[in-house]
Amino acid sequence: AGNHAQAVAYHARRLEIPTVVVMPRYTPNIKVEHTRAYGAEVIFAGENFDDAAAYALKLVNERKLILIHPYDDEKIIAGQGTIALEMLIIQPELDTMILPVGGGGLISGNAIAAKSIKHDISIIGVETERFPSMINAIQGKTPKFGLTTLAEGIAVKQPGQLTVPIVKQFVDEILLVDEDSIEQAVLLLLEVEKTVAEGAGSAGLAALLKNRELFRDKTVGLVISGGNIDMPVLAEIIQRGLVRTQRLCRIRVEIRDIPGMLAKLCACIEKTGANIQHVHHHRVFAKQTLQNVNVDFVLRTRGNEHVAEILSSLKKAGYSARLNSIGER
Repeated sequence: AGNHAQAVAYHARRLEIPTVVVMPRYTPNIKVEHTRAYGAEVIFAGENFDDAAAYALKLVNERKLILIHPYDDEKIIAGQGTIALEMLIIQPELDTMILPVGGGGLISGNAIAAKSIKHDISIIGVETERFPSMINAIQGKTPKFGLTTLAEGIAVKQPGQLTVPIVKQFVDEILLVDEDSIEQAVLLLLEVEKTVAEGAGSAGLAALLKNRELFRDKTVGLVISGGNIDMPVLAEIIQRGLVRTQRLCRIRVEIRDIPGMLAKLCACIEKTGANIQHVHHHRVFAKQTLQNVNVDFVLRTRGNEHVAEILSSLKKAGYSARLNSIGER
């Protein structure tokens, strides 16, 4: 529903060919709007890729359309393999390529192309733990799938009939990554590389960070396969990343419930250089001593060391203060 849909719609418009694209119901809006902007008719069907694919086949028969499959098509596989050709022209010393795996078209084309040029190059695939369809197909196991994943671009339950044999022959290993790793990879690409990548496109970096020893001393090429991520999702990833690194934190301080105490506490926090974002009092539903009150502060800080300095300063000033853990109320 991402790169493939937009590419088909774009070239169909140039060739003046009407196009129908079937997407799962909860496809990120950015993919939907960009595909429509290229002139395609977008139809929603089902909860996931496999549901949409089944409906697309039904439409092909009913409306006498030609199916351009996103991964189970020899020409699509070959076209995707041009990525490896370009990467090896630019960086011929590459000895490892890491690619996201959904239905298997991207990694199949690139594995064939890369190994035709450089026989000893390692091709590593990455799937999300919630949709391990390819690795299970290769191992002959029945996979268990999660409900959703940030990497919805590779959330495929049934890999291609063409791609599974290619992956078996040419791909050296498939790694699985969890949702937290994908989230952190999206944020790292944004913050360090100034690159907006979707969850599926960030899966390779997630695998690299999770398996550092496996790739130590290797010259690695990452294929960041898409930037189709909705802004609300990206904003939430940024916020969660700030919390994870304590650049956004929540501390709880117990004070006497009398006039002026909150102002003094805020002044103490101000001296540490932290920026107060939110303040919340806990009176009736808290366990503190009567006539005392718990105050939660959401602070914007410089990170872990700064938070430690803030807590130390508050304790030196006579306050009972602690950092609230993630998920604590």
